[in-house]
Amino acid sequence: MEKPSASAAYAALTMSALVWGGSIVGQKLALGAFSAVETSLFRGIGALAILIPLWWWTEGGHTTFTARDLKLLSLLGLGVLGNHLLTLFGLRYVGASTAGVLIGASPVITALLSSLLVRDIPFRKVAGGCAVSFAGVALVSGVGGDAPLGEHPWLGGTLVILGLVSWALYSIGGRQVMERLSPLTVNWTTLLLSLLLQIPLLWTDRKMLLTGPSTVPVSGWLTLLYLIVFATAFGQQAWLYGVQGVGASRAGVFVNLIPVSALLLSALVLGETIGLRECLGILLILAGVWLVGWQSARGKRAG
Repeated sequence: MEKPSASAAYAALTMSALVWGGSIVGQKLALGAFSAVETSLFRGIGALAILIPLWWWTEGGHTTFTARDLKLLSLLGLGVLGNHLLTLFGLRYVGASTAGVLIGASPVITALLSSLLVRDIPFRKVAGGCAVSFAGVALVSGVGGDAPLGEHPWLGGTLVILGLVSWALYSIGGRQVMERLSPLTVNWTTLLLSLLLQIPLLWTDRKMLLTGPSTVPVSGWLTLLYLIVFATAFGQQAWLYGVQGVGASRAGVFVNLIPVSALLLSALVLGETIGLRECLGILLILAGVWLVGWQSARGKRAG
């Protein structure tokens, strides 16, 4: 397969980050008509309707799975499950702008867990950046800010952070699986496995299934469509396309656009207020992300 040009890869990464920032706002809106489990399930089922035909068309359906593959994919499915549900439940207690700022710490969390679990870089090399970034997380998760934080900001912020931990573990574990399987294959199989685990949870968390589809406004269905097509199917594949063109290390920088787009869209779409504390928090988080990247690069050059 021909490698994408740098300009095409950067455009795809930018679009992916902007779309994922919008997905925070979309998930917040969807929770008005659907429960957290319903939003996650309907979003995943719709995305599979796009990803599986795409996989069949590009790879011919000739992929074979070993017992070890299925075991690893099942574990990765738990990471997808945790990321989707914990983020949605967290959005019940925090504003979309706050959640978007917290998601800016994703690269730092991934680097921290990677240094502890995979030991690809010593922990001391990323400790300083992690401390700065987590200070920003604590700042925007507390009470008294200008953004609407909800009744239990620390609970909501903790759930969002745990969702990021789930995604970090998924990203770390996915490296080993993608040595044999394509990213697209890993994407749809882990999504499918996460959905199978969520079906029993519908009995404990339902909204639309109790009130009926007729109670969902047109805006609710359009929001769900956005999450299916753009946030899940298009966003993921655009990200993989960009990574193929410029590599994972340079692509990771574009994650920094997610909290920025989430903040702006939260203000424009939801009318949420963005105050000085939220701005200071995002600056600390992004400073920590930069520090982790700089320390990691210096460590690799020294090695």
